Amino acid sequence: MARNDGIDRTVARNQDLETPADVAKVQEHNEREKDSYSNQDIVPERTSLNVHFKAPTDDYVKMFEQMEQDGVISTRGLKSDAVKYGELIFDVNSAYFYNHGGYEFAKEFYADAYKAAVEIVGGEQYILSAVMHADERNRAMSEALGEDVYHYHLHVVYIPVVEKQILWSKRCKDESLRGTVKETITQVSRSKKWESKPVLDENGNPMLNAKGKKILKSSYSVLQDDFFNFMRNAGYTDVERGERGSTEEHLTVTQFKVQAEQQRLEAVTGQVAQAEQSLENAKAATEKQKRKLEALQKETKTAKTLALTVQDIEAMGKKATFGNNITLTPDECRTLKDYAVSSFAEKAEKIKYKQKFEQAEKSAKTWKQRYDALHEQYQELKKKAQPFLDALEIASERVRAFLDVVLSKGKETQEHEHTARKRGQDMEL
Repeated sequence: MARNDGIDRTVARNQDLETPADVAKVQEHNEREKDSYSNQDIVPERTSLNVHFKAPTDDYVKMFEQMEQDGVISTRGLKSDAVKYGELIFDVNSAYFYNHGGYEFAKEFYADAYKAAVEIVGGEQYILSAVMHADERNRAMSEALGEDVYHYHLHVVYIPVVEKQILWSKRCKDESLRGTVKETITQVSRSKKWESKPVLDENGNPMLNAKGKKILKSSYSVLQDDFFNFMRNAGYTDVERGERGSTEEHLTVTQFKVQAEQQRLEAVTGQVAQAEQSLENAKAATEKQKRKLEALQKETKTAKTLALTVQDIEAMGKKATFGNNITLTPDECRTLKDYAVSSFAEKAEKIKYKQKFEQAEKSAKTWKQRYDALHEQYQELKKKAQPFLDALEIASERVRAFLDVVLSKGKETQEHEHTARKRGQDMEL
């Protein structure tokens, strides 16, 4: 499985095929017997490139039955629900094959991997089918590299067997034979085939835990070791063993593919995020360069205009005549040039003030729009408040009338008092 750390690792998976339905499903997939697949990464046009290191002679179940009839295998003492079939999947990340030449290298690699499978299974006669798939596209790498990259891997369907010695029973008439080996059979047995083995110390003795019990090594860990060591000995020294750990080594093929897809999704998501960030950075850099270019073009255009204008004026000064009879003196030429340059500078100044005027006019227009909007709001508010304003006006008129009456009466009182005082003064005299 690809770890996105640049290390190429060998991976070996063992899957139990517990029911006839499981066997049929695996056969359909491995032998490409279906017309269509839910796996969109399968490319039917490349199915012809799949390589059989051992092709099945019939369907898997019928081959099993025939082997049993021929005495190649035995189901003696086997329970009805016992597991009779297994599938090994050998794999290395797609980048390993891509970097070593692709399809041709993959064929060589898995030809050696098939030899490892024969040793692990216990003999080629117990292998029903061994096929390298070359028609499954690695979507993540294909999208990342912009070209089709394929995920090469090997499926090996086999029968798990062990050698079992059958002893003469105590009921044997010949006492000398009792307890001795009667016959050796090749028994179908998944449990014995994959039973855990003791961990050995440097002297080859079983290691014990604190309670004195043997420390057992997972059969799947042994499978990983055997495949890695075989491929290393075959000359593939640039690969590493698949990572150790119970979760890693006990995944079923289905779980393995789900996990691989999750990792692929995470990798693609990271690539998309990185690409989006790169795009944003590129956009920002592009906009910045665009602004610089526009400013430079503007300056260049202005400088070019000035240069051409001055050049035209200079050319005028070099002419000897206007028309056919008039000749200019050097002083007249200089005067003409001075006036022309002055006129151009004045024109440039007018353009500058025109731009300021246009900007001021634009600002005035903006403020006028704001004023009109505020004025409209004010009119609406005034309309709503008019009854109140009218009431105030009426009230103020009444107050003024009342004050006029009070002031008038006060004035009359003052005049009356003034008359009375005057009369009093006259009488005293």
